Amino acid sequence: MKRAILSLSMSLAACGGSATTASDAATATVEVSVGDTALSDAAPDVAADAAPSDAEVEPTADVAADAASDLDVAATAGLTADFRAWLAAHQYDVADLARDDLTGGSFGGRAHAGEALAHDPVIFIHGNSDKALGTAIAQTGWTASRAWFLQHGYTDAELYATTWGPADAAQAAQQEHSRKNIQHLRKFVEAVLAYTGAQKVDIVAHSMGVTLARKVVLGGSASDPGDGGAYAVGAPLTDHVDAFVGIAGANLGLTSCFLTGPTTPTCSAGNGLYPGALVGLAVAGRSAYLTDLLQTSGYEGGFRYALWSTMDEIIGYADIVYGQPTSRLPGQTAEVTFATAPYGHFGLKDLTADVQLALVRDHQTP
Repeated sequence: MKRAILSLSMSLAACGGSATTASDAATATVEVSVGDTALSDAAPDVAADAAPSDAEVEPTADVAADAASDLDVAATAGLTADFRAWLAAHQYDVADLARDDLTGGSFGGRAHAGEALAHDPVIFIHGNSDKALGTAIAQTGWTASRAWFLQHGYTDAELYATTWGPADAAQAAQQEHSRKNIQHLRKFVEAVLAYTGAQKVDIVAHSMGVTLARKVVLGGSASDPGDGGAYAVGAPLTDHVDAFVGIAGANLGLTSCFLTGPTTPTCSAGNGLYPGALVGLAVAGRSAYLTDLLQTSGYEGGFRYALWSTMDEIIGYADIVYGQPTSRLPGQTAEVTFATAPYGHFGLKDLTADVQLALVRDHQTP
């Protein structure tokens, strides 16, 4: 894959959510790969057109972090009354999808019945032990992304998230691609589609949320030995997803799971992220769940984008699993990669709201 290299100068937000000073601004090396287009090998004028200047790039770290600092999560989180009423009328489990047991457990919905939508609804799916909205380190959810999208023309009627799992870091090793998690997210996606009446939604997912969301869209059969065995996820949703953005997913497994072995649910060889082992030149024993996702490609939506970082402290080892980037989506449309420390596992989500917006709204890389 050939790439064009973009150098973007931007102030980077600290882990707590506040932006650094201008004197602390860092230069992020961003690699953009679009299909098999040889941007870096193109004629000079073509490559120059492909790479915007610093002045043309909006500094997400400054703007989104400032917006997030003004966002009162407790006051603005939660599904709207209109969405709740619709869910109840259509026999959905409102408490399950709203997650009112958590501060920042969900967001989204019309302010009133009949409110018009100008964009495809965006469904955000968080990672292991995170939640829909938050301010704590590693539990920021989609606070920065939601704020950025709202600042750029989206409304609450077009932005949605629910919390899957307990949102408890102490239980992180116990989370997997379980029947409960997949069905929870599948119901939410189906509900948003039906409630909004949209033909398509966009999905932006992070970390384990990527591999959960891929199965939610793929549908078909699945198995959870701890919860009834085989079950049906449903028909494929590919035709109902416009853009799919996978941020820091472990699509080939986690290297840390190889080091520890399949000893926890998260690293299990069933519904976990175990990457398997090399047997000769082939990989054997990759988790059954990941193997299922790898049987085909290009099913996540009409446009499929991967965001990943060589500095990801959770994915590890420059994002490489057996010689391949684990965060790359098979059959992807394009990818955007980062190579500086602020774009670690959580920074990659919190500092790229402008990239996420460009991908889902405009189908454009930076």
